[in-house]
Amino acid sequence: MSALVLVVVGVLTGLTTVVFGFGGGFVTVPVIVWVDAAAGPAAATVAVATSSLVMVVNAVVATAATPRPVLRRLRGTAPLLVLLGIGGLGGAVAACSASARLIHWGFVVYLAVTVVDGLARPGFLRPAPAPAAAAAGRRAFAVPAASGLPIGAVAAFLGVGGSVMTVPLLRRSGLPMGVTAALANPLTACVSAPACAVFLATAQGRDTRALVSAFGSVDLGAAALLLLGALPVVVLLRRRPPRIADRLHAGGYLALLCLVLTAMLVRTP
Repeated sequence: MSALVLVVVGVLTGLTTVVFGFGGGFVTVPVIVWVDAAAGPAAATVAVATSSLVMVVNAVVATAATPRPVLRRLRGTAPLLVLLGIGGLGGAVAACSASARLIHWGFVVYLAVTVVDGLARPGFLRPAPAPAAAAAGRRAFAVPAASGLPIGAVAAFLGVGGSVMTVPLLRRSGLPMGVTAALANPLTACVSAPACAVFLATAQGRDTRALVSAFGSVDLGAAALLLLGALPVVVLLRRRPPRIADRLHAGGYLALLCLVLTAMLVRTP
């Protein structure tokens, strides 16, 4: 039953990778916590670690299928991409020694803040005031290079990818949600790749021995089932992207965050 659930959730992560730029991070974490409950206190770390592998693969495949004109918006962002990777590395190292409750409640708090911010401040669901929009439009890129380190660290520590942090910034620069989601994928890959390497090399002691397919802190079996569902959806939707009204697209992003937040509150360690 859990295998079927993971494949179905994989389909959902593929959909969210293309439509929202998530890579699957915050969608997969609650499910893997439930599936890998046998790992005990290490379940939260295993979930974050497994999520990082899923996000790397999803984000790389989605980026490879993104139109070149969209990716050209990333020109000049090399310092940001490097700092995202360094932050992701540090966040993964910290997650390996953090308590399950800290990761869980940090995840919950961050999602709640993101939802409230998206609803309350202009620029996400509704247009920003004209002066603010004009100022955002003049920036070379909406995510400052200096923010790469904290974004990478928090994203890797909590397992939310990077898109939950970068999508609101990109959106408030005036970009439509379709372009925002596409640009979030390469940013997510930069955060998740070094984090995944750390998790593959670091085991959570005795706790992960309860997981037959564990490699380091990653549940390879769960990751494989998730990707089995996700990758065909990523490839299909990148070739034939869905047409969604921009405001509905933004509202769907926040609605999905609310759904995952509810799931994490129900599954309290």
